[in-house]
Amino acid sequence: MIAAQTIVHQQNNLDKFLAFSPQQHPIVLQIGGSNVESLTKAAKLADAYGYDEINLNCGCPSPKVAGHGCFGVSLMLNPKLVGDAMSAIADNTNVPVTVKCRIGVDDHDSYDELCDFVYKVSTLSPTRHFIVHSRKALLGGISPADNRRIPPLKYEYYYALVRDFPDLRFTINGGITSISMVNASLKEGAHGVMVGRAAYNNPWQTLGHVDTAVYGVPSSGLTRRQVLEQYQVYGDAILGTQGNGRPNVRDLVKPLLNIFHSENGNSLWKRRADAAFRECKTVGSLLEESLKAIPDSVLDSPIAVSPESGEEDVFADVHNVLPPPYKAQEQQLILCA
Repeated sequence: MIAAQTIVHQQNNLDKFLAFSPQQHPIVLQIGGSNVESLTKAAKLADAYGYDEINLNCGCPSPKVAGHGCFGVSLMLNPKLVGDAMSAIADNTNVPVTVKCRIGVDDHDSYDELCDFVYKVSTLSPTRHFIVHSRKALLGGISPADNRRIPPLKYEYYYALVRDFPDLRFTINGGITSISMVNASLKEGAHGVMVGRAAYNNPWQTLGHVDTAVYGVPSSGLTRRQVLEQYQVYGDAILGTQGNGRPNVRDLVKPLLNIFHSENGNSLWKRRADAAFRECKTVGSLLEESLKAIPDSVLDSPIAVSPESGEEDVFADVHNVLPPPYKAQEQQLILCA
């Protein structure tokens, strides 16, 4: 997520914020902001970089964003502004525009209020895809981490949106921590699934199973050693390309630190990598130094069969607890009022 104001005020340094390598396609730019003029300018400036989608952040509960910044999840309380913003963004880009949101904010957490938001935004703009974190946000001073834990998940709201807005696309997000949960949610009718921290915290067991277990393609058979060899070539090729020494070795290795989650040698590998940050000037030299902590049996084993998590049952009865259907016709009067 990049604030629209940052993009606008860094017009002479856009590569630092917007440039990416071709290997990252498909890639989405998420913009944060509440000023339509700034969002418009940011979308226009970003369009030249060839992102595959532009997303507006209407879901971040951070006090810096939703509080003083008056954007993020606070925007859910002003669907007309979001609709106007999405329309302006769409007018200045050639790619799809989407919204990331929660299911509510504080006491504004009824299913009808969520539907009002979706209905108004999709009516006022070309937005046809919403990524829905299936928790509401609490803006009473709790941390973003607590906002991912304390508000209860209400997957029934997500599936009711799928039912009540058949012309729109919805991606489910929140609390989905395994590939078996991904498939369980798809089986119940989810259009798409967003996995966030599970992919970061345990990338090998999460991302390693996506192609085979979700998309049904043959396994690549790659080992972690082979993946890291390929990543080292990529990482060293882009070292310092954004100016001021960024990205540096730490920037590029940080996403790798959980690739040996729960494996023998994991703790020692992290300690060696942390120590190597002080001396190593390339990704290759850091990996050469730190991977001595990992047994060959771990480095050279292909991804195992995806285990069942036991958590997929959370979707089993979801269609039995859906809220009553949204009465869209009545809401048209609200929109026009």
